[in-house]
Amino acid sequence: MLHINAATIQSWERFYRANFINSLTGAKPVSLIGTVNRKGQPNLGVFSNIIHVGADPALVGYINRPREAAPHTLSNIESIGIYTINHIHAGMLAQAHQCSAKYPEGVSEFAETGLTPLFVEGCAAPFVQESRIRYALSLQDVVPIHLNNTFLVIGKIEQVMLEEDVLEPDGFLRTDRAGSLCSGGLDGYYSNSFITRYRYAKPGIPLQELAGEAGDAG
Repeated sequence: MLHINAATIQSWERFYRANFINSLTGAKPVSLIGTVNRKGQPNLGVFSNIIHVGADPALVGYINRPREAAPHTLSNIESIGIYTINHIHAGMLAQAHQCSAKYPEGVSEFAETGLTPLFVEGCAAPFVQESRIRYALSLQDVVPIHLNNTFLVIGKIEQVMLEEDVLEPDGFLRTDRAGSLCSGGLDGYYSNSFITRYRYAKPGIPLQELAGEAGDAG
């Protein structure tokens, strides 16, 4: 097994180091964040650092890179206060990945990639019509991370759209049924396969699988 220390990591060429560190945390859910600026121009960005913050209230966060590296998504969110998160599936993957290109301000990734903006009542920001799980959020907080000039952006879930067979009777979401993908590193993508579910873990009580009750494993 390789043993790599911090000094070695710091000595690596920048892109090699970025690939390594981005891959080290493993595969992560990847989504498109949809925003609009004050002129009504839509924007799409690819993000794989989206996290559950809390269920009551329903909060989701994501990490935004430094403003000079990725300014449009954050500035649009701060200006409008509403944004969407849209899961990516294999049928839209190439178009979604292209949204990571650094287009100039005012250029719509929807127009450049052929993805379809979907506007619904009560949401100023565009959803991605091709996505099978999508939700809108209202901005709650932008927390600066001074260590590397990034930002934790926290939003409250305002509405959700998803395909019916994704939702289990107990509220669990089978994202694999929507084909939702994960990403690893800067440009690698993985499929999402369901394995099983377990009952709530308690000390001294043997684990019991829930798969037979909550849904099939295929």
